[in-house]
Amino acid sequence: MPKQHHESQPQSQTDTTSVDDIPTEVYRSELPGILGSIDMGISRLESILLATGVLLMALNTIANVIGRFVFQSSIFFSEELNRVLVILITFAGISYAARHGRHIRMSAIYDAMPSSARKPLMIGITLITAVFMLGLAWYSAQYIVTLYGRGRVLPSLQIPVWLIYVWAPVGFFMTGLQYILTAIKNMLEKDIYLSTNVLEGYDDDEIEV
Repeated sequence: MPKQHHESQPQSQTDTTSVDDIPTEVYRSELPGILGSIDMGISRLESILLATGVLLMALNTIANVIGRFVFQSSIFFSEELNRVLVILITFAGISYAARHGRHIRMSAIYDAMPSSARKPLMIGITLITAVFMLGLAWYSAQYIVTLYGRGRVLPSLQIPVWLIYVWAPVGFFMTGLQYILTAIKNMLEKDIYLSTNVLEGYDDDEIEV
């Protein structure tokens, strides 16, 4: 009889379509020491932001529909609130996608390279991506400072405009950290990782073309 494996294995995939479902179990970082703590902290923050954003958007939309069709009166700030939540979900989502190796990858050159060259290339890719993400975090933070100086507020919610864009530098910064952790993971492990918990490779039912 074939040997059954009961231990959980890291998720393996090569592109954004190889696995349709994100694992639902509680995330556990495999990085050592303080790196694992940072990884877990980012994961918890992502989960809180995404769950809160999606839940509030759903409740806001449902309440607005009920108000419009039952009470003939829409919630006056509903559109602005959804705009705030879309920005929150988007920029928390880029870090979440990086954690699960779900970002689009152009891998034609990478797949054509010998296995011995893939690991240094993956380390280089993740580090360069981290630099770009942290650079975008810096420039978006400067934009927030500019908005703060202008003192603009949203017409309905009457909150400063800069507050709704503050999630951009936060999201870029968390994504940059995630790619740095992925580079470190590849330096520490023999296998190649797309993220801190996603192995590079093909699933058993996939065929490389």
